[in-house]
Amino acid sequence: MARTAAELAARGFAVEILDDAAAARVRIRELIPVGAAVFTAASETLRLSGIDEDLNTDDRYRSVRSRVLTMDRTTEADDIRRLLAAPDVAVGSVAAVTETGSLVIASASGSQLPGNAGGAGQAIWVVGAQKVVPDLACAQRRLEDHVLPLEDARALAAYGQPSAVNQVLVLNAPTRFSRGTVLLLREAIGY
Repeated sequence: MARTAAELAARGFAVEILDDAAAARVRIRELIPVGAAVFTAASETLRLSGIDEDLNTDDRYRSVRSRVLTMDRTTEADDIRRLLAAPDVAVGSVAAVTETGSLVIASASGSQLPGNAGGAGQAIWVVGAQKVVPDLACAQRRLEDHVLPLEDARALAAYGQPSAVNQVLVLNAPTRFSRGTVLLLREAIGY
């Protein structure tokens, strides 16, 4: 984990190694400014840790997810797209992080990718210890062999439709427009 943190830092990410999800919950509240528009990506890590609920129900933040869920997907589609693409802060997780310092994010809909790719003013990724892999080839295998089957089962139960890996984003460094913080947890959480 220390080697992964060092590689991420060398690429320009801010990196912190934390003991567990409880520590991440506290740290995220410290990192996000009061009044920020916050988009939480669909993530079992965020759900299981309580971070998703914290950020989407706390009046200190403007929850993009909560707002989008009240909007009409047909008549307000362009507004939804813009809100998701450029929040003040995007918070999520990754399918894998490589020991060489790359973050791998997969998506069925693509809705969380623009913010993670640089549209958000700040991005924060909470990453369980089990997501650290040697390289991009291992990250792809982890995504296809481990993450997708679990997410597929969750999507079928929640939405009645399967999931898919329709888009994959590999972040090798944060952009000049966006700050990126990786919170590496010593515990396994999420997929």
